[in-house]
Amino acid sequence: MLSKRIKKRIDRLLIGCLVIFALILGKLAWVQLIGRSDLFSKARDLWERDFPVAGLRGNLLDINSEVLATDIPSASVMVVPAQIEDPPTAARQLADILETEPENILAQITRNVSTQRIVPWGRLITQQQAQAIEALNLSGVVLVQDSRRYYPNGAWLAQVLGFTGVDNQGLAGLELQYEDILKAQQGSMKIPFDAKGHPVKLYAERYEAPGQGMDIMLTIDSRIQDILERELNNAMERYTPQAAWGLAMDPNTGEILAMVSKPDFDPNHYQDYDESVYNRNLPVWMSYEPGSTFKTVTFAAALEAGLFDMEKDTYLDRGVEIVEGARLKSWKAGGHGLQTYMECLQNSSNPCFVHIAQMLGSEGLSTMLDTFGFGQKTGVDLPGESAGILFDEESWGLLEQSTTGFGQGISVTAIQLATAFSAIVNGGRLMQPYITKAILHPVTRDPIVEVKPKMIRQVISEQTSFKMCYALESVVALGGAKGAYIDGYRIGGKTGTAQKAVNGTYLSGEYILSTIAAAPIDDPQIVVYIALDAPHSNVQYGGTVVSPIVRNVLEDVLTLYEVERTDDQMERVRLWSDPVVAEVPDYTGMQYSRLVDEHLKLVKVGDGDVVVDQLPQAGVKVDEQSTVWLYCPQTDAE
Repeated sequence: MLSKRIKKRIDRLLIGCLVIFALILGKLAWVQLIGRSDLFSKARDLWERDFPVAGLRGNLLDINSEVLATDIPSASVMVVPAQIEDPPTAARQLADILETEPENILAQITRNVSTQRIVPWGRLITQQQAQAIEALNLSGVVLVQDSRRYYPNGAWLAQVLGFTGVDNQGLAGLELQYEDILKAQQGSMKIPFDAKGHPVKLYAERYEAPGQGMDIMLTIDSRIQDILERELNNAMERYTPQAAWGLAMDPNTGEILAMVSKPDFDPNHYQDYDESVYNRNLPVWMSYEPGSTFKTVTFAAALEAGLFDMEKDTYLDRGVEIVEGARLKSWKAGGHGLQTYMECLQNSSNPCFVHIAQMLGSEGLSTMLDTFGFGQKTGVDLPGESAGILFDEESWGLLEQSTTGFGQGISVTAIQLATAFSAIVNGGRLMQPYITKAILHPVTRDPIVEVKPKMIRQVISEQTSFKMCYALESVVALGGAKGAYIDGYRIGGKTGTAQKAVNGTYLSGEYILSTIAAAPIDDPQIVVYIALDAPHSNVQYGGTVVSPIVRNVLEDVLTLYEVERTDDQMERVRLWSDPVVAEVPDYTGMQYSRLVDEHLKLVKVGDGDVVVDQLPQAGVKVDEQSTVWLYCPQTDAE
């Protein structure tokens, strides 16, 4: 009996051992055959150390696919501290190349970490520095792929584009606005090391390729941007204003063709500038009293309301209107006398616009401001937009209504004013301004998202818009914006001279001078607005200082657009102070050595003597003593 019980116990023990052995074998089989890859992956994660590989951020492009911002492959320095054999020597050698003190490097390469990036001295190093570090062949020092943001045009369009930080993340402008679209997924180089930090040769290194951000095409036309940048740079040098800004817009679509803010900065070296420069894109950020450029809105609203016939009805400008005890004066002592309302616009008569504002009344003015989008953001796809400032309804008295009529006591932005002016000349359609044309695939450049023009609302009728175009052309031909007149091109516009207000107090002798214009006014293709803040000029009028700048921009753009000159334009009233106009003769085929012209400066380009081409072309009217460039190439006969 005893032997049977012992035998059963032995059998049970044997069966238990077999089961345990079977379970062990099963576990081993599962680990080796089924779960091997998962366990190996976990183990490899413990062995491997990641060295980041930067992807390429998406490009910013202009409307013609010109590159405005791009990534340039670069290199950065990383170290594996456990592999550094002689830290003081390595620190001294690296410091010499990276142009810093050895103790700065030593503090980083002796840290108790698996890997360490050398910052900031080892970030985005030059090719020469990378080659010098490679030549050292230091154990534990690794060069990893990185990328540097590059703006090929420097300060050109700087506040619009913005810039990226040391980790290539957007910090300002469109770079910040579209960070999620432009940024690239980071890759990595995974290298296996043992517990002491030595490479494990048994297993191969792994490379995870980085991604690439999507490209963004803007509505900006680099050719127009060049023109606007040039003119505002010249204005900054000539008049030394505290600031200057301007923009060009397609009035029919709302596309922003150019935008400039001065002073500017080079986004490649943004650290060298104060944030008040690079964080303020003045055409969308700065709000200020518009002055007389706002009269275009008041005049359009009055025409739409049918308050007068601009060519027949008259107003007697005595030089002042008294409102609630305040004297609202004309810029001309004694006023302009009896005028038609269109002449009031031409002469920029403040008392007349006080009268118009009172005819519109509180409700009419309020409706006008709301309809044209003042006091609210335009929704332009740029960061930092201001909504401007309007009077509170509680303080909307007769005096405030009256000053609003001629652009005083309210605060607007350049983008608001340009958008409203575009509606006035384009048939009455208030268009959504925008600067992003499309989001593109980074490889094929096929559009993933396309932005289409969007009409917000109809603000005035086509008939009122037609009348406004005629009235605005008369302002350029006969009124205060004569400086923007171009022979052969129909231009319509308005000037502004607004006294600067700071903390509710007007500054003595400081003005914001501006001009806004559209061309050709019978078929508007471009609206240009330029403003100078407190320029140093003896004559503080927008028509005298800013209108000629707008004229230069429009003439170059219309030539770029190949708009033909016409004789069907309103004749300009010339003053004694206006320069004499000369028509450029046709010099082609003539010998330069025999040419004499008392009215023009002739400059030869080339080593020949026979004129084969010229600029400006024959028939163009220019100011007397303007330069005509004559192309005279060397010929075989010569």
